[in-house]
Amino acid sequence: MLQALWKFICGFGYAFRGIWLLIRSQRNAQVHCLAIVVVLFFGWLLDINANEWLAVSLISVVVLALEAVNTAIESVVDLVSPEYHPLAGRAKDVAAGAVLIAAIGALIIAAIIVWPRLAHLIAG
Repeated sequence: MLQALWKFICGFGYAFRGIWLLIRSQRNAQVHCLAIVVVLFFGWLLDINANEWLAVSLISVVVLALEAVNTAIESVVDLVSPEYHPLAGRAKDVAAGAVLIAAIGALIIAAIIVWPRLAHLIAG
């Protein structure tokens, strides 16, 4: 029982190490983290409501999680196929496309939430 608990606890350590490796080594993950900080600042500044915070939080987590999955897929593909192979390229392109789809969704959600408030502020 204690050994199973210790493995469970160690799993968190591996996960946090993976998050650290992602943020430290992947430029796109760094850009996503910066975007999240900017969105959090504007969310606070524009006083978005709980449902809007929920949407912003969910899409932010989805984008960052997909970036992590994309990075993992790229790493495995590079390991098993160091030379160029069309299927390896397809796998990497599709994984990157998943991140882009989520990022576009994040931009759309941000526009829906932020634009009316900014328009109101600009109009005075």
